[in-house]
Amino acid sequence: MTTSFENMLRDRGFLQSQSPTLTPLTGGVSSEIYLVRDGDRRFVVKRALEKLKVQQDWFADTSRNQSEQAFMRYVAGFRPDAMPEIYRCDAEGGVFAMEYLDGFSNWKQDLLDGECDMSLARSVGELLGEIHATTWGDPKVAEQFDTIANFDQLRIDPYLRGAADKNPDLGPQLLNEAERLTKSRQCLIHGDYSPKNILHRDNRVVPLDCEVACYADAAFDFAFLINHLYLKSLYHAPRRLPLDAMIEEVRVGYREKNPSHSAAVEDNVATLLPMLMLARVDGKSPVEYLDSQKQSVIRTFARSQIASGPTDLDQTHSQWLQNLQPLVNE
Repeated sequence: MTTSFENMLRDRGFLQSQSPTLTPLTGGVSSEIYLVRDGDRRFVVKRALEKLKVQQDWFADTSRNQSEQAFMRYVAGFRPDAMPEIYRCDAEGGVFAMEYLDGFSNWKQDLLDGECDMSLARSVGELLGEIHATTWGDPKVAEQFDTIANFDQLRIDPYLRGAADKNPDLGPQLLNEAERLTKSRQCLIHGDYSPKNILHRDNRVVPLDCEVACYADAAFDFAFLINHLYLKSLYHAPRRLPLDAMIEEVRVGYREKNPSHSAAVEDNVATLLPMLMLARVDGKSPVEYLDSQKQSVIRTFARSQIASGPTDLDQTHSQWLQNLQPLVNE
């Protein structure tokens, strides 16, 4: 595969030296990603896959590669520090080359290692709030990122409808939320705003893998991020880490940058969050770092929250901490 990929890159003018090296980069299921060393140059190339690398059949339109580049260029227009530079793209080949962020750390790995940086959490929340606020209600951005079909293929269907298939008694709630997400148009969202896609170095925060970017519902990004932080808190049990404080920093940062809409966004997050939690154990993309016992903890909590109906985010958060309490050491 690497040889054919290399030949394609050479044919399309991405490579200059006679003996480049391509090193696969791991962490995602939806694309081929390589670090390319081409003479004195180092860069990353990415190509979207039609069939994702998961156990179940999961297909998606590779045009999302174009959406990813559009998101990167748009956000770089007002936050150039938050995006890697795009060097070259080839629409026909479905591939593009971008800056290699040398020396950056991956936030997911930090969290799995037990590192809890409060200022980083605040910055992550601020950046998300700024992207949402800057694009909120903008018809031109809505037209440019009218890619809800990709969002449905890669997020709504495999997560919410996938969870509904495994939990038919909760199907009405899950499918109603799926329907709401297909219709809501509020702002530009990243679509995969999770720690595994966030690199950082010094004071720079860079969210990658924005191929699900579309003009959709702000709560999805917010709930997606908090869900991952909840999963990390359970991963570390019985060790207790201050992830609850980190979540508060994310919320504060978001509110500061999107003050006009944050309250309404959090109301929707309270409904969506337990559904995304359930989706990470019963959807098409199950979490890989929790054992079956801890997955059962997620399933029991999420099912209870969904069945009891929406609350506010403060209450959901409080109930999660109470649920976690017996599992952790003080």
